[in-house]
Amino acid sequence: MGRVVFIGAGPGAADLITVRGAQRLGAAQVVLFDALTDPALRALAPQAQWLDVGKRGYRDSTGQARINALLVEQARRPDVALVARLKGGDPSVFGRLEEELLALRAAGIDCEVVPGVTSAMAAAAATQRPLTRRGRGRNVSLSTAMTRAGTLRASRSADTEVFYMAGHALPALSQRLLDAGWPSGEAVSVVSAVGTPQERASAHRVDTLAEAAALHAGQPTIVIVGAGASALDAAEATDAADAIGAAEAPEAT
Repeated sequence: MGRVVFIGAGPGAADLITVRGAQRLGAAQVVLFDALTDPALRALAPQAQWLDVGKRGYRDSTGQARINALLVEQARRPDVALVARLKGGDPSVFGRLEEELLALRAAGIDCEVVPGVTSAMAAAAATQRPLTRRGRGRNVSLSTAMTRAGTLRASRSADTEVFYMAGHALPALSQRLLDAGWPSGEAVSVVSAVGTPQERASAHRVDTLAEAAALHAGQPTIVIVGAGASALDAAEATDAADAIGAAEAPEAT
């Protein structure tokens, strides 16, 4: 019986996969891959059989029960030593990892999880807006904007709130954020298709978030609200430069 390795492919470009993830992928005989993984990753495992089990948001093109069954079926093949389950971003962040781990555990199949870069971190890197900030951004919350039942939710439970799968509801999300207690002028950063050549980023306020809808239409979208969405403060940059200058100045003799 083979084993299964869950690999975080990262968001967008193939070179955002980790070194360990690339090594495990290259050793696989079968790869079950998600919709948003870069096709260029196939070059890392050209000998493998690639099975498309992608889904977008809550519009399942491959049902979760079918994916679970495929993982077990492929791992039980006598000619397969390693099955790679290639997931966009990080498998543990909105990747339906729990269901697949439970299915493998029930079948007695050994597995491993290789972490990846999740979209929130990639969006922060792309915009150079750190998710945590000294003194004012001590915690971060990761949420899905839309539930499976189609209910839009927003909260104010952390200094920085990150909403996944928010692209279809930006105007409504603006109102939900206001209802949750966010000030109308609070900073919002929106990044779509992060890590790809189609990546777009725009800066807004809570009360102007609706303006982002047309710019990011049809793309997987991350919305960051609060401390981690604000631009770097010019005064803080000046203080940092002064501190560097003081540290580099020669000591008086």
